[in-house]
Amino acid sequence: MRKKERALALIECLKKEYPDAGCTLDYNEAWKLLVSVRLAAQCTDARVNVVVQDLYEKYPSVEALADADVSDIEAIVKPCGLGHSKARDISACMKMLRDDFGGNVPDDFDALLSLPGVGRKSANLIVGDVFGKPAIVTDTHCIRLVNRMGLVDGIKEPKKVEMALWKLIPPEEGSDFCHRLVYHGRDICTARTTPHCDRCCCAEVCKKVGV
Repeated sequence: MRKKERALALIECLKKEYPDAGCTLDYNEAWKLLVSVRLAAQCTDARVNVVVQDLYEKYPSVEALADADVSDIEAIVKPCGLGHSKARDISACMKMLRDDFGGNVPDDFDALLSLPGVGRKSANLIVGDVFGKPAIVTDTHCIRLVNRMGLVDGIKEPKKVEMALWKLIPPEEGSDFCHRLVYHGRDICTARTTPHCDRCCCAEVCKKVGV
C-alpha cells in the first residue's frame, strides 16, 4: 500500500473511531489557547486545564495578563513545569498582542510565529482550531504514530514530519486527523507500554502490524 493510500485509509478509520475528537485544551478565546499551548509543553493538557483557571480568574484579558508581573504569572503556572520560561514567554506574548495586534490573535501563520514562545506546532494548532485553516500539528503523539503506521520513515524532527504529512493528508483533514492521533496515541497506540494492536481500529492498514 502506498503512503497516500494508507493516509486516506487511516483518516477514515480514525474518523469512525473518534468522530468528535478535538483539542483537549480548554479555551473560549483565542488568546487563552495561545497561553495554554505554551503551558502544555512537557505537561499534560489535563493539568494545564486546571492551572489556567486560577490564571484567568486573576488576569481575565490580554491586557491584564500583559500588565502582570512575570513573577506573579510564574507563581500560578509553576505546577506546569518550566515556570520561569513559560511565564516569561506568556508575558512577552501578551504584550506583543496588545501592542502590535490590537489585543487580537493574528490568523496569519507567519505572524503567529513572530510571537514569543510560539513555534510551528502552536501556530498550526491556532490556525486550525481557531481559524479553521489547514493545519498539521506535529506533537509527540503525531510523530510517534505516523512513524509506526508507515506514513513517514524514521523521521523524528517535527518540521520534517509536518512537511511530509502535507504531501499525504488532504488540507481539510489535517487538523482533525492530528487531534484523532492524540486520542488514539493515549488510548491504543501508547508510548510507554506495548501498543494495543489487538484493539486498534487501524490494524488493517497500519504498517506496524504487517500490512
